[in-house]
Amino acid sequence: MTDPTSLPEETLDPTTPEEWEALRALGHQMVDQVVAFHRQVGEGPAWQPVPADVRGRFQGPLPSGGAPVDETVDRFWADVFPYHLGNVHPRGWGWVNGTGSTLGALADLMASSMNVNCAGADTAARYVEEQVLDTLKHAMGWPASGSGILTSGASLANLIGLAAARDRAVHRLTGLDAGAAGLLEAGARLTFYTSASAHNSVDRAIRLLGLGTDQLRRVPVDDAWRMDLQALRDAIAQDREAGAVPAAIVGTAGTVDQGAIDPLDALADLAAEQGMWLHVDGAFGAVAALSPALRPLVSGMERADSLAFDLHKWMHVPIEAGCVLVRDPAHHKRPFAAPAAYLAPLARGLAAVDDWFFEFGPQLTRGFRALKSWFFLMHHGTDKLGRLVEQNVRQTQRLAALMDAHPRLEILARGPLCVLCFRYRAPGMDPATLDRFNQELLGDLQESGRAQVTATRVGGSFTLRLALTNHRTRHSDLTGFVEDLVALGDRRKAGGALA
Repeated sequence: MTDPTSLPEETLDPTTPEEWEALRALGHQMVDQVVAFHRQVGEGPAWQPVPADVRGRFQGPLPSGGAPVDETVDRFWADVFPYHLGNVHPRGWGWVNGTGSTLGALADLMASSMNVNCAGADTAARYVEEQVLDTLKHAMGWPASGSGILTSGASLANLIGLAAARDRAVHRLTGLDAGAAGLLEAGARLTFYTSASAHNSVDRAIRLLGLGTDQLRRVPVDDAWRMDLQALRDAIAQDREAGAVPAAIVGTAGTVDQGAIDPLDALADLAAEQGMWLHVDGAFGAVAALSPALRPLVSGMERADSLAFDLHKWMHVPIEAGCVLVRDPAHHKRPFAAPAAYLAPLARGLAAVDDWFFEFGPQLTRGFRALKSWFFLMHHGTDKLGRLVEQNVRQTQRLAALMDAHPRLEILARGPLCVLCFRYRAPGMDPATLDRFNQELLGDLQESGRAQVTATRVGGSFTLRLALTNHRTRHSDLTGFVEDLVALGDRRKAGGALA
């Protein structure tokens, strides 16, 4: 048998001073290029399609024997870096994406260099996350005694909040946790309620929690796309009469399509009256609480039993960074705590901690996403982040005024914060033709690189849509966007290309 000590030992680190110095120089070069890109990001296209030849170079497996680092880095700059989503650009307004920042990118590098598993344990990463959560609880008007955890985003945060709601309801009915026995006895009787405008992550969470899609009631909305309170009351009453157990209301602070905010104070009153859980999906709108001027728009959010929101949207922390806060830590912990001898707390050493983060969510292995959030909050402070939210709201109002004043543009929906739904107006076109025209116009706009906006439907009509959650946007971008959009629409109309 071969003596194992006679075999060469390998590592992924450099092994000579010269190799270490080359890696250091490469790192400096990469940082320089990132800073240069962010410094001039508005000079390039907002988005550009990935060419067929570039896509082709990603087909098939990578070389099993590896490649020189210089070749790998060159490939990254040529084939990956230029083809971004567009949200880093000053005119990146599609879906609801944050802009990120150079500082956030560098903080991500620091977190990756530490390579900490933030399941818990006695490391600085644990206390960094706890301080971030304390800061967020304070900013959102949440009790300091509540629990929380940083997540990949609001979709996972919604799942965690609704898991806590489900398990509290099952526990109340049966005295059991929501394992197989508890769900079998009570799960099929539970009903949840959200608005017709709510995010589809609520539907997905219901399915993942082992509940049927018929257990989620989509409540009609009013003329401002907010959950209709009387319709909600009627649905709850009908379900109780039929023998169901209404478990939770899911309110929204900033719907994706129109940016609507449900009447959160009234939902909190109703949830308390009915003995139901109130969860608020505040993916982007919750951050309005950072602004004293805008906080009244989300009043009632702080009364919820659980709250989900993103830091990587309107707080501009690089993706991924979400958060869930839960008022009662016992309810938060119930769905996720699972004893294991290898993770038992000890009196001394690395495991000498009371709670582990994995007990408050589905992930055992968790990246150090708290560090970039900590950098942001430590350096910028919540006051500045609140001012940036206000700035975007003012810019959205300015853009809406420009569109209102233009005879060839029409706003179909506008939320109270930063969402606009609009289209090119072309008198004489029937509705179906106008939809096709604006769909093609959106493709023209995106492929021109002049702006990154996306689409939805309002009242059955196809509409272009933007969410202005971008700290790089300037007023000149707004006027330039309107000019570019109208010019592209005029050109398409003059060319007669309607399909």
